[in-house]
Amino acid sequence: MMDVYRGAERMMAMDDATWRRHANPWSVWSRFTVLPLLVLAIWSRVWLGWWALLPIGLALAWNWLNPRVFPPVDRIRGWAGRAVMGERIFLGHRAEIAPHHRRAATVLTWSSAAGAVPLVVGLWALWWEGVVFGMALTVLPKVWFCDRMVWIYEDWVGADRPLPGEKMT
Repeated sequence: MMDVYRGAERMMAMDDATWRRHANPWSVWSRFTVLPLLVLAIWSRVWLGWWALLPIGLALAWNWLNPRVFPPVDRIRGWAGRAVMGERIFLGHRAEIAPHHRRAATVLTWSSAAGAVPLVVGLWALWWEGVVFGMALTVLPKVWFCDRMVWIYEDWVGADRPLPGEKMT
């Protein structure tokens, strides 16, 4: 089975410097704008026709740029930074993560992916209720996934294990 986590990390070209920038809370919280902007851009085909490709491209560019545009953090503070570093630990050390965390991450990832069905159908049919439901079904498990990554980070740091990449405390 394809490793969706590794695939997403490769697609985003995340390196040590990018992870440090993404651990900035501004990066984490503003990243939640990506899906609504993309949905609005796709919906704009009703008003813009083929010109909708421009806002779609801009939304996709924001998705890629977001973890790169904010200054890197020197220390991990707060929920957002711990969520990012927990995800990095999860990606790089999955075999070392407690099985209950791995199971929860998998369930939450697939739950979030399930939201794509009503979201895509809603965008295709211009059914706004399906779009809103699909977005909620996509975002809420993602937030819960991030919270699980905080737990992984806390377990990792609590065991005095070094963080991936540069040492951030």
